[in-house]
Amino acid sequence: MDDAVRKRILAILEEATDMTIATVRPDGYPQATVVGYVHDGVTLYFGTAGESQKARNIALSDKVSVAVTLPYDRWDEIRALSMGARATRLTDKAEIAKVGRLMLKKFPQGADFGPEEADSIALFAVRPVVISVLDYRKGFGNTELVEIGEADPTRPA
Repeated sequence: MDDAVRKRILAILEEATDMTIATVRPDGYPQATVVGYVHDGVTLYFGTAGESQKARNIALSDKVSVAVTLPYDRWDEIRALSMGARATRLTDKAEIAKVGRLMLKKFPQGADFGPEEADSIALFAVRPVVISVLDYRKGFGNTELVEIGEADPTRPA
């Protein structure tokens, strides 16, 4: 990935707080949900209830789509990312601890969770395969496609 494009992607990921993640339900329909996230490079992480519909959907199909959009007042200010990715539930204790630290830094209110609440949360890594970088400041509909390749769920961020 070109360094300038990587910097633009990381700038959007740094500025935004929420992403919309679309998973595939058992009946084949997509389910889109807004969640808070953190990132390490282009790998995104989010937490959800371990028995949530999102978690169950990802267990059936790890293919997800993600959208991250910065706030804007006019269409010609839109900056966003759209990703095709693979999502995996984290099981490695070191990676879970790393993500926990990232989350507490970005979302300090997470410290209010008690041990029972924390134990019911499942953490997921979202590793992009393809990223569309939208920057309408360069013209309406301006999109740059970045192909990363199939995500390896065992590869660290």
